[in-house]
Formats: sequence, C-alpha cells, structure tokens
Amino acid sequence: QAPIKATCEDMSCKTGFPEDVHSAVVSRSVHGGQPLLNVRFRSCDGNKKIHFGSSEPEDFRVGEDGVVYAERSFQLSAEPTEFVVSAQDKETQEEWQMRVKLTPEPTFAGTSEKDQKKIEDIIFPWQQYKHSSPLKRQKRDWVIPPINLPENSRGPFPQELVRIRSDRDKSLSLRYSVTGPGADQPPTGIFIINPISGQLSVTKPLDREQIASFHLRAHAVDVNGNQVENPIDIVINVIDMNDNRPEFLHQVWNGTVPEGSKPGTYVMTVTAIDADDPNAQNGMLRYRILSQAPSSPSPNMFTINNETGDIITVAAGLDREKVQQYTLIIQATDMEGNPTYGLSNTATAVITVTDVNDNPPEFTAMTFYGEVPENRVDVIVANLTVTDKDQPHTPAWNAMYRMTGGDPTGRFTILTDPNSNDGLVTVVKPIDFETNRMFVLTVAAENQVPLAKGIQHPPQSTATVSITVIDVNESPYFVPNPKLVRQEEGLLAGSMLTTFTAQDPDRYMQQTSLRYSKLSDPANWLKIDPINGQITTTAVLDRESIYVQNNMYNATFLASDNGIPPMSGTGTLQIYLLDINDNAPQVNPKEATTCETVQPNAINITAVDPDIDPNAGPFAFELPDTPASIKRNWTIVRISGDHAQLSLRIRFLEAGIYDVPIVITDSGNPHASSTSVLKVKVCQCDINGDCTDVDRIVGAGLGTGAIIAILLCIIILLILVLMFVVWMKRRDKERQAKQLLIDPEDDVRDNILKYDEEGGGEEDQDYDLSQLQQPDTVEPDAIKPVGIRRLDERPIHAEPQYPVRSAAPHPGDIGDFINEGLKAADNDPTAPPYDSLLVFDYEGSGSTAGSLSSLNSSSSGGEQDYDYLNDWGPRFKKLADMYGGGDD
Repeated sequence: QAPIKATCEDMSCKTGFPEDVHSAVVSRSVHGGQPLLNVRFRSCDGNKKIHFGSSEPEDFRVGEDGVVYAERSFQLSAEPTEFVVSAQDKETQEEWQMRVKLTPEPTFAGTSEKDQKKIEDIIFPWQQYKHSSPLKRQKRDWVIPPINLPENSRGPFPQELVRIRSDRDKSLSLRYSVTGPGADQPPTGIFIINPISGQLSVTKPLDREQIASFHLRAHAVDVNGNQVENPIDIVINVIDMNDNRPEFLHQVWNGTVPEGSKPGTYVMTVTAIDADDPNAQNGMLRYRILSQAPSSPSPNMFTINNETGDIITVAAGLDREKVQQYTLIIQATDMEGNPTYGLSNTATAVITVTDVNDNPPEFTAMTFYGEVPENRVDVIVANLTVTDKDQPHTPAWNAMYRMTGGDPTGRFTILTDPNSNDGLVTVVKPIDFETNRMFVLTVAAENQVPLAKGIQHPPQSTATVSITVIDVNESPYFVPNPKLVRQEEGLLAGSMLTTFTAQDPDRYMQQTSLRYSKLSDPANWLKIDPINGQITTTAVLDRESIYVQNNMYNATFLASDNGIPPMSGTGTLQIYLLDINDNAPQVNPKEATTCETVQPNAINITAVDPDIDPNAGPFAFELPDTPASIKRNWTIVRISGDHAQLSLRIRFLEAGIYDVPIVITDSGNPHASSTSVLKVKVCQCDINGDCTDVDRIVGAGLGTGAIIAILLCIIILLILVLMFVVWMKRRDKERQAKQLLIDPEDDVRDNILKYDEEGGGEEDQDYDLSQLQQPDTVEPDAIKPVGIRRLDERPIHAEPQYPVRSAAPHPGDIGDFINEGLKAADNDPTAPPYDSLLVFDYEGSGSTAGSLSSLNSSSSGGEQDYDYLNDWGPRFKKLADMYGGGDD
C-alpha cells in the first residue's frame, strides 16, 4: 500500500514546507560560512521564484537552494537552538514558515572505540511514529559532522574516507553519487565515490592554502534514476600543516625616531604573514632582533614586541650629529617562535634619526653694512649670513629673522633665502634722504621650531645692520594734487583762472626753478605759464561740453627740473563748472501724428534743456501769435513741469503735414526761450484712432534722403532700359548682317515660289525707301555707312560671271553647276562673308537660266518625263512629287 499512498500524496500536492518543525544535528563548534542543513520546500508550480529568509540573520543565512549557512563562528549550547526559516513567493508575496531546531552532535549508544577507528558509515536516516492517522514515515535531514583530512597527505591514493549508505539498500538496488566543488565541479576529480558501495575517497593530496574546506552533497537513487533519499551534506575540512614560511610584507622597512628620544619611544611596526592557519600554531608568529648596526652608543638601542612587531627604543643617547641611521635585522618565526619546529624568515629595518632643534643659528659677523638710494623700494640692501649645525632644510635649520630695534616706521623687512638660509634685508617703504640719512638696525635670528628644552640662544644669534641712504634727484610734486577750482561756465578766452605750482623736494641740490607745461587738456581750453604756473583760458568754458563729466573738467600739467637725471611730476587741475542759463529749451519729439478730428486728438510733447536746475524746468509752453492760423487751429496745455499736450482747437483739420511753432521758456534767471517747430502729420483715423492714410502722408513728407534714393533708383532704371534698347538694335543689325541658313523645308532656293506681287521675294519685306533712287545718284560704297545692301539692288561693282545653266540639265550637270557657282561666289567681293548658295533675285540684266514656263502649265509639258527629278536629291523631292510619278 505504500506506493499507492505515495501516488495519492503526489496528486494532492500542496505548496509549502513539508513539516512545521525541522530538526537537525550539527557539530557543537560552528564556523562562519559552514553549511548546517538543507530545508526542503515543495513547490507544486515549478515556475515559482522563492526567496528564503531567517529570523536570526546575524547567526544564520538561507541560500536560494535551501541550504542554511552559519553567518559567524560560535559554540552551540547544550540546549537546542531554534529559529524560523521563511519562504516568500516573489510574485504573489505569499509566505510560508517553518521552525528549525538545531541539536548538538549526539553520542550514539553502543559505539565502541574500535568501531570509531573504522571507516565511518553515513546512513540516510528516517524514523517512524504513530498518530491517530494511519502509519506514516517522516524523513528528516541529518547534518553529518565535518570530516577532517590533513593536507599534503602522502597517500596511498585513492584514500578511503567514509561510506555512504541508505537503509533501503536491503530492498532496492541503489546508486550513490556526490556533487559539488571537488567532485563534479571545478576542481573536479578530487573526491570520487563508488556508486555501488557508496565508498567516498580522495584521489590526491590537498592544499589548505588553496581550498580550506569542501562542501559536497551525497545522493542515493535507484537503478531508474529516481531519488530514493534526500541528499545529505558532507563537509570535508582540510587540516593545516606547517608547510609555509613567514613572509614579511616588505623586505626593507623604513622608520624614523627623533634624536634625544627617551627609552620606550615608539619607532615603527614590522609585519609578516604566514599562509598557514592563523588560528593554529602553524600560523602564529614571533619576532626578534638579530643584529643592530652600528652598535654605538649601545648595541641594544632598540627592542621589538615579539607578537605585534612594534619596535621601540630601550636606551638613551640618540644623536643625529653622531649616528644618523641604524640598520636592524628582524626575524619572524612561526610555531610561536619555536626554534626547533618553527620556520623563519628575516627582513631589514632601517631607522633614521631625525633632527631636533638642538643647535641655534649664529651670525657670521656682529655688524653688517649696506646702502640704498632714497625713494627705492623692493631693494636688497644687505645679506645676513648664519651657520646652523642642524640638518639642512629642516625646520630646525631654517632661519627666521626679526628686527628688534632701529626701524620704528617699518621701512625694512628681512626675508630668508630658502637655499642659503641667508637673511635678505629689503626696503619696503620709500626712504627720504632729507629726513633720514642712516639707519642702524638690530636683528635676531631663530629657527622655525623652538630650541630643544634646556638649550639657550647664544650672543651670536644677534647682529647689527648699518644702512646708509643715498641722495638722488626727486620728482617735483604739485600741492595740492589734485587742485579743485569752482568756476561759472562761459568764462571768456584769455581770462586768468588760477595758479598751479609745484615744489622740489631736493633741498640739498643746486637746481634752477621749475618749468611748467600742459600734459592733457581734452577740450584745449587752457594754457599755463612755464615760469610761474599761471593758468589762463584759451576758449569759452562750456559746462554742456562732451568733455565735462558730472560738471567736472580735468586737465593735467607737468612740472620739470634740470637735475641729473631730469625729473618731472604731474598734477591734475579739476574745474567744477557752475551752470548758467545759456541754453534755451527745445521740443521733443520733433515730429508727431494726430487725427484730423478732435477726438482722439492729443499730442504729448516734452521740453529738453541741456542746463540744470535752476536754469531748466519747469517750462512754460505757448503758441505764437503769428501766423494767426496756429492759434486758430491748435491749442497747447501744460500737464507738468516738463510736459505739455498739443491738440486741435477746431473740429476738423484736413489731412496733411503742418509745421506748428511752439514757444518754450525755462525757469532760469534771466529766462531763456526758443521757438521750436513741431512737424505734425494730420491723417484720417479709424475708430481706434489709428491712421488709415499714413502711407500717403508719409509719402508727402519724405525726407531729403528718401527723395535722393528714389531719384537714384529712377536714373538706374532708365540707364538699364537704354542699355537694353541699344543691345536690341545691335542684335537686329547682327541678324541682318549674318543670316543663318534656314530649314531645308523652307529654303526658297530649292522651292518654287508663287509671285503674285511686285517685289524681291521673302527677303524683301522690310522696305528701305532710300534705296528707291536713281542709280546715278547713289553714293559709292566707300562713303556709305556700314549696313546691308538690298538684295534686288543693282551691284555697283562688276557683276561676276556665273556659269550658264542649260535648259534641260542632266543630274550630273547640277553638281558641276553648283561647284562652279561656289567658286564664283568665293571670288565675288559682294558676297556675304560666309560660304553659302547665292540667292539670285536681281532681274535687271536678264536671266541666264532656262525658261520655267514648261513647269507652269500642265498642258504644255504633258509629254515631258520628269522622273529624273527623283535623282536630284531631297531638295527636289517636292518638285518630283508634283510633276513625277505618272497620272497621280
């Protein structure tokens, strides 16, 4: 009945954990990352994506395949450890839970020490229990304790480890297999299993430093490949052997220690690593110092912490000036430093003794000398040299200089040369020879860092600097500079404005008086007397000039002496111009537009005055009395101090352009007024007050520039038309002089024409009456203008003798006749300047051709054969069609 029951259970599949509580037996010592058990989850729909979780995520983690791993290393207590494993559908968010109980590894009764030495059997366990329901079998996972296998084993291989067996092998023929890294996954082939007996073996030596543990899974299936037992996890730990020497991270270690350090001062830390297990003796290192060089002042100046590798000082007497560097040989040994069984390695520690400020700087001389010209800055006047026994270019050697006396006004500073450590005495403020002729400075030298405790500055750390000032020719200077003068505008040319003089600071030099000249005068309004510096005007001063900014006009003057070398100085004269009422107001804008009716009918205008208050607004607006039509048609009202409104007085004013004079008066004292003409364009307006005939008004009021532009356009257009006419006439003459051959179908020379009027044929359509003169009165060709002679005019020159054509020519004679005619035409001076067949249309002296009367009458030529016309070519095709071909 068991198979039948199993089938029924498969048919009633239910998604979820197969049990509410899952029990597993694990080893008491759990390591981080160790697999503990495999939880089984039944999914009736194989497409579900399940996510597993743990209620104790800091201790346990569940993989996507249902394997529970330890997140950290810990010891299981005697009591079972419980936690909850959850499974959640990622799509539907449906969740299932199962409680997991971990029990420490059990001790099976009846197991003897002898049995434990045999190859262990790993059995797929199961248990039976009874409920009120019929008998059921519930399987549970059993996590096998890890198998410990030493690395570097010498064999023989394959070496048997354990035997996997199922309790159902008594009734079924089973096949065993293992999967996982080391079996069927890289590195493959390390572990193999006998499929019949289930014997698990290792095939070669293991290396813990490459793989510390293997996680395999054992399977049991029947001969048909059906799973008989749930897979069980097998963990194989590789036991470490001392097969690796310690290795220092660096072969040479560098450290520093200040000179004069006390015993116990930390210097540096050296570190070595061992590839063996750090938690076993194979990977536990110990350090020691093998040697020290040099051995002065003591052979044991340093010691090392045997566990941490920290190097510290153990003796006093470190002096950089005596020993600048120590070299130590450090040894690291595993097996906790056991010299017999441990493996060792060495490295070098180089310890540099750093400098401290135990030597103050000392001047090489007690007094230094220098000189500087007056008024010079950024000039080095003296070099102060010092000596220092400390290490160069360190804070204990770098010198700093400070002045302790002799410079109360701060005219000097002392900079330090970074390369030589010298002090550079530099002038930072101008020195006046007339005030100070010599300076005596007191300077002290010290380092960037304070002296070591117990060391004092000697007298040699202080020196005196004597600086002499040299007198030079200085530039004159104006007093005051700039000089401000207030003056009303309108001052006439030639008026004396002010006196602008300079002073010479050189009191101890023999020099003549100063000379003055103008350097900058943008409007050219001023001139200066070269002797006394008196400034007069050369033009009227105008505040409204473009050279005046904010009522201020600036001019620059030059004062020069005759010293060696000559020196000069500049001064600025500022003239503040006071406004006078010298400008009348003007109307703005100059043009406006309004409607020809009263409503809407308002023009806003503004008065503009270059003057300023009180010579500007408020303004008075009025219309002049003459002409009378101004006041009759217009009225003006002031709406503010600077604005007024012009409007029509009458109901209707005809559209056009009107000049409206407006009298504007300012508020100055005395008043200034002017009459400004406002050009008003009166137009017809729509209901919105917009001009509808603005184009006509604007055209009537075109400016001079627009009129000139229009005239130029008209002239250019006329020239183009004239050029076109001339070109057309020339083209007609060229056509008359050079007539191209016409189409063969229309060639009058190859067709019979019907003459029903007097004339010269188709080429005589344009009649020139001047040609209807007597031949005797015609001008000779030598004085006739160049042109085309009528083709029916009798030629003045001798007529060419053309060949005579027979009355009934043979077709062969036609070709000869044409060739002879061409030759005659080539020699004819009256022929056109190109080769062509002649048009014989002059009938003055008779015709050399035969009569064509036979072609004109069907009765007279009825008996004649015209078939020979078909042999004359396409030019005679029409005649052949008319007269040849029989009765048709």
